[in-house]
Amino acid sequence: PELPIPRDAYVAVLEACVDNRLHGARASEPARKILEEMAEAQMEIPINLGNSCVVNCLGNEEAGKHDGCGGIDPALAMLAAMESSPTGSTMISVDTYGAVVTALSRDGSVDEAMLLLRAMVVEKSFTPPLSVFADVAEAAARAGDKSEDVLQVMALAKASGYELDSIGSAQAGRDLLASGVIAAEQMNNLALGLRLLTAASKAEGCAPDRGDDLVAASSSAAQRACTLIHKRAINAAYVDNNWKLAVKLLELMPERSLTPSTSVWRKVVTTCAKCEKSRKATAVLFDWVKLWEEGKVEKPPLSVFNTVVNTCEICGEEDLTLEVLESMKKTHDTEGNIITSNIALKRLAKLGNSRACEGLIIGMLQEGIEPSVVSYTTAIGACASDPKDSALAYEWLKRMRSLHVMPNYHTYNTALAACLDGNLESTVRGSKIAAEMLEAVDEELREGLVGSSEYKSVIPDTYTKYLARELMKQLRENWRNGDINMQVAKSTIRVPLLKLVDFSKSDAAEEARKRKEEATAAKKAGEKDVDDVEDVAEEEEGLDFTDVKALRRTMEV
Repeated sequence: PELPIPRDAYVAVLEACVDNRLHGARASEPARKILEEMAEAQMEIPINLGNSCVVNCLGNEEAGKHDGCGGIDPALAMLAAMESSPTGSTMISVDTYGAVVTALSRDGSVDEAMLLLRAMVVEKSFTPPLSVFADVAEAAARAGDKSEDVLQVMALAKASGYELDSIGSAQAGRDLLASGVIAAEQMNNLALGLRLLTAASKAEGCAPDRGDDLVAASSSAAQRACTLIHKRAINAAYVDNNWKLAVKLLELMPERSLTPSTSVWRKVVTTCAKCEKSRKATAVLFDWVKLWEEGKVEKPPLSVFNTVVNTCEICGEEDLTLEVLESMKKTHDTEGNIITSNIALKRLAKLGNSRACEGLIIGMLQEGIEPSVVSYTTAIGACASDPKDSALAYEWLKRMRSLHVMPNYHTYNTALAACLDGNLESTVRGSKIAAEMLEAVDEELREGLVGSSEYKSVIPDTYTKYLARELMKQLRENWRNGDINMQVAKSTIRVPLLKLVDFSKSDAAEEARKRKEEATAAKKAGEKDVDDVEDVAEEEEGLDFTDVKALRRTMEV
């Protein structure tokens, strides 16, 4: 009969196997067999030998092997044998469990690594090294569809006693934060991504570097995620008109070694401009120009200078306007042409000098500078100040069309405002302008809108409705004064004005709303990380009319 193998014999052979790291993992299978037989015989396994077998069984090759030997499967079998031994799992050290978790993570077995890591923290109350958490989080982030697992790893790290605001002091902690940022970008959780970077920036012991800078530069994936998070957050601030947040995020990007794209710069400048923060918009533009001069970014487009100049004009910052124009001259080697001409037009329009505006536009045409819809609308705005000149306003509409510059709803509104002088002739012109506007609306709905709605659309707004009502009141006074027969006025002049008043209730208005909603939905469905320069350009075009609107409000007062 076979005699039972004594424990000492098993231990002696196991010690021979463990030498030289399981002989380069080649002794993994004999060691596994010994551990399984000792556990089956309920023999106590030496703690050091058992843990050494598991750790030395693992390598950095596929499936955790070393030179094709050992690997994750025999390591797990050894763990199972040790757990079923008389001493049980209490003999297995935190480093042993951690080595298996790391091997599983490197092999892409994220679910199994998560289960074992959770057991270490929740069931056994271990505090694994940060590197173990970082390995699992990195594997989950790399998988692309396991972003939630990254957050669970970070929650387990916190449950183990680690603090987010201090782990950035260690390389493993920064790797963990980097995986968190990557997962936040994958989930489009901008607040979480920015919070993790802020936590990294607070970590001590990173000097002369910053913790958030080191996190962003830890890998190409981390740098991409950080860039996209800042870009999307700036876009959100741009949509919400939160200029302070937009500027702060832009300032943080170079501190984190991130390079803002042209669309990011434009959105920050445009956000400041929309909020009429002329000094901040100018400061951001000058920073952009300085970086361009150093060869670090692309040149600011001419339209951005136009936006900042308009904002300075609105805010009454004449000295600042001159500084921006001087910078534009150096950057683009131009005097400004249409930009400076429009500034002059707006200043003349505020004075109500319609004839000077006319002379300036004629001069622009003679010099080969093509006036824009803003130029013509501004000239018409001069006609709307007292004393109003509806004849010249109507003449401008005809002139601009003849030069293939199409009026938009701002232009039509300004021309209608020029007709409110109480005279029947002006009322008749207002009716003609209303009829032409309705024809343009029909064409827009038939052909579709190409470009910015603020810059190109002729769809009436609430101010159009107000002006049409005022012209109808003026028409009523005209027939009461005996200037026109009431029935003739109602059947002819009032008809297009009434259509403008009731436009919001018409099928055409419903169609316009429907198309606007479809365009908005199409934008939202588009790629979220495309440099949407077209959207910013539309905002810049819209800002061109801010002065015209301000001029209009002044006329009403």
